[in-house]
Amino acid sequence: MEKVQLRKINLFILKPSLISFRIKFNSYVYLAFIGMATVSIKDISKQYGDIQAIEGITFDVQNKEFLTILGPSGCGKTTLLRLIAGLETPTLGDILIDNVSVIDVPVSERDIALIFQTYALYNHMTVYDNIAFPLKMRGLSKKDIDSKVKETAEMLGIRELLDRKPSKLSGGEQQRVAIGRAIIREPKVFLMDEPLTFLDPKLRTQMRIEIKTLQRRVGITTIYVTHDQAEAMTMSDKIAVINKGVLQQLGTPIEIYNKPVNTFVASFLGSPSMNLLNCSCIENNGKMFLDLVSFQLDVTDLKSVLDKRKNNDIVLGIRPEDITVSKKKSSATVESEVFIVEPLGYEVVLVLKTGGNILNVKADAEIDIRPGEKVWLTFNKNKIHIFNRSGETLT
Repeated sequence: MEKVQLRKINLFILKPSLISFRIKFNSYVYLAFIGMATVSIKDISKQYGDIQAIEGITFDVQNKEFLTILGPSGCGKTTLLRLIAGLETPTLGDILIDNVSVIDVPVSERDIALIFQTYALYNHMTVYDNIAFPLKMRGLSKKDIDSKVKETAEMLGIRELLDRKPSKLSGGEQQRVAIGRAIIREPKVFLMDEPLTFLDPKLRTQMRIEIKTLQRRVGITTIYVTHDQAEAMTMSDKIAVINKGVLQQLGTPIEIYNKPVNTFVASFLGSPSMNLLNCSCIENNGKMFLDLVSFQLDVTDLKSVLDKRKNNDIVLGIRPEDITVSKKKSSATVESEVFIVEPLGYEVVLVLKTGGNILNVKADAEIDIRPGEKVWLTFNKNKIHIFNRSGETLT
């Protein structure tokens, strides 16, 4: 690993808490930031007339953390981001940046940078002038502006585009320009509202890697809004899952995927989503079974979990990758019929009929199975999730 060489210290004290300097690393010049930037959301609610858009949301974003607000369309995630930005005023609650309330602080003084779905570039300006614009507004000298614009463009790989207009750029290039304009302001916090929405799938994958790499490199606290679970899972240090204006769960991607607190979170993350099957818990000769009408599943090993139930009506949850499919029957398997086969190249998704239930199962791409065939399923009991009928987890 190459040593980090401190080439030059060049102070731009644009605000007391933040200092920038230049670092040469692996032959590239980067901007780095020193400063603390925490964000605290305290029991925030937002109401529009009779509509409750956000209700009692509380969470903290730590310094340099990448937090994603994840949820379906219309769940309130963009409203929450606009509240943090100062574009909306909360009905109740408080928002703190670096432990200081910003409820009464105007947008221009919150020390944040926003990147939206549409990159809002000035089409009559060159890339250079778009990136330089925040510094011109602050009155920096032409020399300092030129130096910082070129460093930022170098970091984002767009130095050769500085003389072009936004209309001559691809979607990914426009996004880099928008990010550059945000970075050069040296904000305490990045706020990003679904910035990859209008990119094609291949470019989305590339850009989410670049955004996360950049965020780690410059160390700016970031709050990112998306409805795309792949973006949330791959980019985030933590995810805040929201539904109908209410925070459902806050945790790392792995925590939320492996230990969902309710059926909404369980079904929202994962593709295909978790299988959720209504069933009854029965006891017989000291053993416990889940009765799904068409078959029973021995879950005696989960007795300590099932003892938490208030009644015998529960929901069995299991992800498609935690069910094994075979063309051979054994004593511990469940009979099923293949309904749909969806080849994905590296794997195949099977839609199966098991009694009155429809199951999604992931299988190896090499398996030779066709619609109408009988197969047998084995459930990984170590991966089973148990919920009550109201949706809360018991596991």
